[in-house]
Amino acid sequence: MAYVTLRDGENGEGLVGRFRSAVTRTGVLKQHKDRRFFRSKGEKARIAARRSARRRRRTKV
Repeated sequence: MAYVTLRDGENGEGLVGRFRSAVTRTGVLKQHKDRRFFRSKGEKARIAARRSARRRRRTKV
């Protein structure tokens, strides 16, 4: 879980920005979006294969 504490002299906007970056770093939102709907093992494998192929195409160039 991501959490931040208010620093001395820090305004609310800075606190929210640090919290947003902490959530992004930990991957909480991405994990939530991935688990929103059930995916079978086969579907997960197909998605992983597509991501892998896309990464390989990107690095080739």
